[in-house]
Amino acid sequence: MKVKRIVTALGCLLIVSSQLFAGAPKEVDVCIYGGTSAGVIAAYTAKKLNKTVLLIEPTKHLGGLTSGGLGYTDIGNKYAISGISRDFYRRIGTHYGKFEQWIFEPHVASETFAQYIKSAKVDVLYGHHITSAKKENGYITEITVEGNDAQVVRAKMFIDCSYEGDLMAKAGVPYTVGREANSDYNETYNGVQLRNKHQFPDGIDPYKTPGKPESGLVWGISPEKLDAQGSGDKKVQSYNFRICLTSDVANQVPITQPQDYDASRYELLLRVLDKTPAKDLWAFLKFDLMPNKKTDINNNGAFSTDMIGMNYNYPEADYATRKKIISDHESYTKGLLYFIGHDARMPQHLRQEMLKWGYPKDEYTDNGHWSPQLYVREVRRMIGDYVMTQANCEGKETVTDGVGMAAYTMDSHNCQRIVVNGMVKNEGDVQIGGFGPYPISYRSIIPKATDCKNLLVPVCLSATHIAYGSIRMEPVFMVLGQSAATAAVEAIEHHSSVQDVPIKKVRERLTSNPLADNSIPEILVDNDDAAHVTITGDWKKDKRGSYGPSMFTDNSKGSVAKSIRFSPEIIRNGTYHIYSYVPKVANLSGTTLVKIFDGKKVNEVKITADAIRVEGQTSGEWVDLGAYRLSKGQKAYVEVNNDKADGVVVADAMLFIAK
Repeated sequence: MKVKRIVTALGCLLIVSSQLFAGAPKEVDVCIYGGTSAGVIAAYTAKKLNKTVLLIEPTKHLGGLTSGGLGYTDIGNKYAISGISRDFYRRIGTHYGKFEQWIFEPHVASETFAQYIKSAKVDVLYGHHITSAKKENGYITEITVEGNDAQVVRAKMFIDCSYEGDLMAKAGVPYTVGREANSDYNETYNGVQLRNKHQFPDGIDPYKTPGKPESGLVWGISPEKLDAQGSGDKKVQSYNFRICLTSDVANQVPITQPQDYDASRYELLLRVLDKTPAKDLWAFLKFDLMPNKKTDINNNGAFSTDMIGMNYNYPEADYATRKKIISDHESYTKGLLYFIGHDARMPQHLRQEMLKWGYPKDEYTDNGHWSPQLYVREVRRMIGDYVMTQANCEGKETVTDGVGMAAYTMDSHNCQRIVVNGMVKNEGDVQIGGFGPYPISYRSIIPKATDCKNLLVPVCLSATHIAYGSIRMEPVFMVLGQSAATAAVEAIEHHSSVQDVPIKKVRERLTSNPLADNSIPEILVDNDDAAHVTITGDWKKDKRGSYGPSMFTDNSKGSVAKSIRFSPEIIRNGTYHIYSYVPKVANLSGTTLVKIFDGKKVNEVKITADAIRVEGQTSGEWVDLGAYRLSKGQKAYVEVNNDKADGVVVADAMLFIAK
């Protein structure tokens, strides 16, 4: 089958890679460490921009978490995702027969990343982790990586795309781990946070024998005391696996008991269910359904897949210790799934429901049908010249050197499980949103000049714990990976340090050549683009669920004629596919009339509410309005009006893509 052929090809590539790079030092223009989603996109970008590239991945898998189970893409606003990152989700869409798709199976993501590597002919060194880095006059001259052999790599520019920031650390760049105190950066959601989300209900006893402290704490509960709200510490938000299961019996591998299974680890789940009975598995497992009867299961509730408090040593650990921590998380998670389906103390309806699921035969075929990527949500964070903070997320402080955008909520999972007033409580979960897309500073992905002059860090970037919680999403990492690679290329071509790179040139290159392949850039006209939008009538401006900062809505049902005209600036003649963004809104009009003027005649298209199928965490969907021949300088436009509307009409954004 197709997946097996891909795995076989990767296996051959692993063998070849060792033979290619063993022995003499490898010299390239750009060396990328970490084959995460950001690493793949960074490597592809640099190679397409005509630089020699080496991508180093410590494991045998590319794509990180995106190909490791996180198919229910975390995205606050599609407007924030640009360039090759957006192209990735368009390619996923092509696989599923759609314009773009934000939910997907792991092997589809793996195949898509492989397309980028193959098409750009990127050299990849698998199975090697960094052991040292040499610097001279503030520049990294070479790094040494080890696997089944030692390999020296020399490069003009280095990009650390690992989740752990290991290259950054080996290069002596300052970083932090854990949570800052709120007072450090004038924040309110950082540090210790005892809140109500993903929390135990009152009254859950923490002791092995209820009411008897002398019996000891139930597994998973820390004896530490609760520190002051907002105080800083070195605790790390919890990790877990994003679990891909299937309900397709023909494609199932049974969920069996792990070798070191210990049912006592799940005692707290029984106590929660006794206190608050669950109707279904969704009460404590966040089931998000993927194509072809599969899942992306995430943590949910007081006791779930997050292994709270068991990852504190991971950021600074050696590779053997990290491997043990990952193994412990795997054992805990597999044990939880087995416990739910087989322990007689679990409610029968939940056991029966769990037994409908199994591991998918066609996923992770070289790793026992289990994800090779632990969700390490946060490890090290660089201390750069600019630190992204809560103020950036909330729009109170805006940078002018943005090389990407973020839009997700400020999101931290719990950091510890402790006893508070004689009851079990989780501490550390924060989920604060309500803000629009905001720019991420270029200075936050580079070290200070005094620390290193030829390193970019788009994943373990310079941000506080709570700001990182908003930025740390896979699509954003891909955007920053492309930006980092583009900046590295500019630095090479201008013979400058990353600090002195002409950032204006980087931004212009990202705008004029967004896919790094010299294709015609797509044209976006957003409703907030006053120079290209004409408003007729009194429209309401809404923010929630919009593409970009806002959208226009009207609920007058045509009682007074209103319209919004989007006028693109066509700079090249060609045939353009036009799409209208339709957000998820209540009481959307069954039919919305759209007029398209191609410079010669007016074409009328109807958008029907029934045809809109929004999936995943996206706020809406692009609706195809057809293909039209447009010429440079023509006064073409797309006009949304409220004629014959029977509900809410939305005018948000228009997209023009050259065929």
